[in-house]
Amino acid sequence: MPITLDPAKSETNAEERGLPFDVAEGFVFETSVIRQDTRFAYPKRRFQGIGKIGNRTVMLVFTPTADGFRVISLRPANRKERALWLASQT
Repeated sequence: MPITLDPAKSETNAEERGLPFDVAEGFVFETSVIRQDTRFAYPKRRFQGIGKIGNRTVMLVFTPTADGFRVISLRPANRKERALWLASQT
Protein backbone atom coordinates (compact mmCIF):
# COMPACT_ATOMS: atom_id res chain seq x y z
CA MET A 1 0.00 0.00 0.00
CA PRO A 2 1.59 3.33 -1.02
CA ILE A 3 2.38 5.81 1.72
CA THR A 4 2.99 9.55 1.73
CA LEU A 5 4.90 11.37 4.43
CA ASP A 6 6.56 14.61 5.45
CA PRO A 7 10.32 13.97 4.97
CA ALA A 8 11.40 16.47 7.65
CA LYS A 9 8.96 15.03 10.19
CA SER A 10 10.10 11.52 9.27
CA GLU A 11 13.73 12.44 9.89
CA THR A 12 12.89 13.96 13.28
CA ASN A 13 10.89 10.85 14.19
CA ALA A 14 13.84 8.64 13.20
CA GLU A 15 16.17 10.65 15.43
CA GLU A 16 13.79 10.77 18.42
CA ARG A 17 12.10 7.36 18.19
CA GLY A 18 14.25 5.28 15.88
CA LEU A 19 11.37 4.91 13.41
CA PRO A 20 11.48 6.78 10.11
CA PHE A 21 8.02 7.00 8.55
CA ASP A 22 8.97 4.95 5.48
CA VAL A 23 9.07 1.77 7.60
CA ALA A 24 5.27 2.15 7.89
CA GLU A 25 5.13 0.42 4.49
CA GLY A 26 5.67 -2.78 6.49
CA PHE A 27 2.75 -2.17 8.88
CA VAL A 28 0.56 -5.30 8.98
CA PHE A 29 -3.00 -3.96 8.70
CA GLU A 30 -4.55 -7.44 8.60
CA THR A 31 -3.71 -8.17 12.25
CA SER A 32 -3.81 -4.62 13.61
CA VAL A 33 -6.29 -2.90 15.90
CA ILE A 34 -7.61 0.21 14.13
CA ARG A 35 -9.82 2.92 15.60
CA GLN A 36 -10.82 6.35 14.39
CA ASP A 37 -9.36 9.24 16.38
CA THR A 38 -12.32 11.48 17.25
CA ARG A 39 -10.72 13.43 20.10
CA PHE A 40 -10.58 16.61 18.01
CA ALA A 41 -12.23 18.00 14.86
CA TYR A 42 -9.40 17.13 12.49
CA PRO A 43 -9.65 18.44 8.91
CA LYS A 44 -9.33 14.85 7.62
CA ARG A 45 -10.36 11.52 9.14
CA ARG A 46 -7.54 10.24 11.32
CA PHE A 47 -6.97 6.70 12.53
CA GLN A 48 -4.80 5.04 15.17
CA GLY A 49 -3.47 1.59 14.41
CA ILE A 50 -1.73 -0.73 16.83
CA GLY A 51 0.09 -3.45 14.98
CA LYS A 52 3.35 -4.98 13.86
CA ILE A 53 6.23 -3.79 11.75
CA GLY A 54 8.58 -6.74 11.72
CA ASN A 55 8.79 -7.91 15.33
CA ARG A 56 7.97 -4.49 16.83
CA THR A 57 4.53 -3.50 18.05
CA VAL A 58 3.89 0.11 17.06
CA MET A 59 1.26 2.84 17.15
CA LEU A 60 0.69 4.28 13.68
CA VAL A 61 -1.44 7.39 13.29
CA PHE A 62 -2.51 7.89 9.69
CA THR A 63 -5.08 9.34 7.34
CA PRO A 64 -6.32 7.43 4.29
CA THR A 65 -5.43 8.68 0.81
CA ALA A 66 -6.88 7.70 -2.56
CA ASP A 67 -4.51 4.74 -2.94
CA GLY A 68 -2.85 4.29 0.45
CA PHE A 69 -2.26 6.37 3.56
CA ARG A 70 -0.37 9.38 4.89
CA VAL A 71 1.73 8.84 8.01
CA ILE A 72 1.04 11.38 10.76
CA SER A 73 2.87 9.70 13.63
CA LEU A 74 4.72 6.46 14.31
CA ARG A 75 6.08 5.29 17.65
CA PRO A 76 6.67 2.14 19.67
CA ALA A 77 3.44 0.98 21.31
CA ASN A 78 3.22 1.49 25.06
CA ARG A 79 2.44 -1.34 27.49
CA LYS A 80 -1.33 -0.79 27.39
CA GLU A 81 -1.35 -0.69 23.58
CA ARG A 82 0.76 -3.85 23.35
CA ALA A 83 -1.67 -5.63 25.70
CA LEU A 84 -4.64 -4.46 23.60
CA TRP A 85 -3.00 -5.73 20.40
CA LEU A 86 -2.08 -9.06 22.00
CA ALA A 87 -5.63 -9.56 23.32
CA SER A 88 -6.98 -9.00 19.80
CA GLN A 89 -4.88 -11.87 18.44
CA THR A 90 -6.70 -14.62 20.33
